[in-house]
Amino acid sequence: MDRELYGREAVLHATGLAARLTGLAPETFDRVPYEHGDDPPVTVFTGGRGMGKTALLKQVRNAYKEATPLALLDCAHIDRPADHGPGWNPLTGALAEIAVQLAPRVHAAKPVRFPRLSLGLVAVASISWSQEDDERARRDLQRLGPVLATVDAAKGAATTWVTKVLAKLAANFAEATAPMAGLLAEATVETVLEEVFGRFQQKSESWYGSYRNAGGHGKAGLQQLAVDFEQGGRRRREAEDFLVGALVEDLGRAYTGLTRMGTRRGRPVLLLDNAHEPLGRRLVEPILRARADGHRDRVVVIAASRVRDHEGIRHATRARLPETAHRAPCPRGTDITSGILAVELTPLSPAQTQSAFDRFDPAGRTPAELARAVHRLTGGRPLGVVLLGRAAGEAPARLKSWLTPGALLDLTVELREDTAPVPVAPTLLDELLPGRGLGPFAVLAAAHDEESARLLARTRLRGESLDGDMALLVRDMLRSEDWPESAEHFVADPLLRALLLHRLRFGDADHPAYAAWRAVHETLHRHYGPEPGPYRLHQELALGRTEGAVTHLRLTFPEADVVGWLGRLRFIASAPYPREQHRTGPDPRRAVALGQEPAERLPAGLDDEKTELHLGVRRLLHATWLLTDPLALPDGEVTDKLAHELRQLSGRHRTGNRPLWDAATHWPRDIRAWRGLSLPPGEGNGA
Repeated sequence: MDRELYGREAVLHATGLAARLTGLAPETFDRVPYEHGDDPPVTVFTGGRGMGKTALLKQVRNAYKEATPLALLDCAHIDRPADHGPGWNPLTGALAEIAVQLAPRVHAAKPVRFPRLSLGLVAVASISWSQEDDERARRDLQRLGPVLATVDAAKGAATTWVTKVLAKLAANFAEATAPMAGLLAEATVETVLEEVFGRFQQKSESWYGSYRNAGGHGKAGLQQLAVDFEQGGRRRREAEDFLVGALVEDLGRAYTGLTRMGTRRGRPVLLLDNAHEPLGRRLVEPILRARADGHRDRVVVIAASRVRDHEGIRHATRARLPETAHRAPCPRGTDITSGILAVELTPLSPAQTQSAFDRFDPAGRTPAELARAVHRLTGGRPLGVVLLGRAAGEAPARLKSWLTPGALLDLTVELREDTAPVPVAPTLLDELLPGRGLGPFAVLAAAHDEESARLLARTRLRGESLDGDMALLVRDMLRSEDWPESAEHFVADPLLRALLLHRLRFGDADHPAYAAWRAVHETLHRHYGPEPGPYRLHQELALGRTEGAVTHLRLTFPEADVVGWLGRLRFIASAPYPREQHRTGPDPRRAVALGQEPAERLPAGLDDEKTELHLGVRRLLHATWLLTDPLALPDGEVTDKLAHELRQLSGRHRTGNRPLWDAATHWPRDIRAWRGLSLPPGEGNGA
């Protein structure tokens, strides 16, 4: 088993989900009983960016590519020909590509031929040809050569048939009495049947006799197919559905009528990445409709969807990945989408994250808690775990003992031996938000909510968009990709927010000014002023100014609402730390938390008791700030100090000592268990 799967073995175990769908064990190709008999569900793996969907589909491909006909298609990236006619669209292009991938010979079985699909694609390709532009017809026909080569490799690869098709078309243009699309389709199909198809394949045209208005006549069905495709709208959709059916029919014929020696094992596999895109649904839904009508086929469709809940899987059976390791029932209901098994890809566990780090750093020279801290930052998102694990393994020896999740973001990593190392944070961010202008996202990552995001959009992002409020556009982009939402952060996902803030601080390479970082946080600071409330003080910490927060927490400490005071402490200390890039050595907050760095100056007028309280709150704030920072490592000594300071404060408070005492007990437990600090302490609702 490829270790890069890290917990995806439920799919690729010898009796895992893929084996039970295909009837074949991966790699060994031993027979495995079909779990769903002759009615396998369309299996859709769901999960956000970086959850390993594409990697899993590629692993399925690698495990089965020599055993059974297989195709892998990315529905978000179909190569568009430079000068195509109206007969090409993403669906017809995808069907041609799928057929070419499915065709080659596999273990103990002949190549698959696609005569029905070839005829349908030839018919719709002809709809825009004209007598004045036979070059377009030539290009379109030659583009279909690889699909026709699945019927007869020698004839399909040659070009003589193209010349004969063009000659026949020229003879028909002058006598056009029928609809041009149908006339050209008939002439094209007749010539292809004569020049490319052998006598055993020529009867394939009869399958189109069941098409609308064909009356059992194959050529009439192909003519109508071309007319409907040209018409567009609902008629084109019917024609496209029939072309998908042609692909499925050709695959089914490859599994019937074979001799004992030629019997195929297992089932063909169609892998569709980004199947939530319109093309994915246009490929899958005709198969689902046919199955709902009682038609059975042999195609195993395994897809990936970045969107967990959309119309195309509204009535799917839901399961989480570990639940499918041994059994994955999918009862069919009345809705066609009940024929879908939607499997949610789960995050990697802490143990699986540690396994990834052990793979890249087998000598264990990085800090013992680094893998667990990376798991906290990434939430177990495989893309982040693997890239940061690789960065840890490749880090220079002199840096390994000082590595933190934040330090890993500052490194470079070699992804391929033949390319230069790439910076970790920008590379990871480009994977999580590909094709985006990241500047606005980085600015808005500093916002707490939609209101503060819209403020930043008005003041810092003027002119970035002509289509409306930039904050709302970014919000909708994040929602469209199923990124989580929360009440405390405009960008809720910790990893994505950390990467965007890394870009905000270091993207301009303007150390030590950090102009963009300072401008954004100063804008929010003014917005929340002038009273020293938690939001304003949160921004002050992000700007490296802590004394205002210490003073506020000291002044409000005697108030009766101690749980509220702890909540304000927790929120203020959740501010992003203004790190220095490539810094080694202990975190500067550590010395303050341990009382090893005295305050530069104290507020005037403090007596001894208030001075002691002020310094205790200062130590507590820095300890909380350090211990809850997702870019830092936990520190046992600082954790003990946090508990000590809370117990000391408990003894100082006249009426609310119990919540402080509970915090001294439960917050260190939360930290050691990698949980957010619970509030009220011990209630298990850490943020």
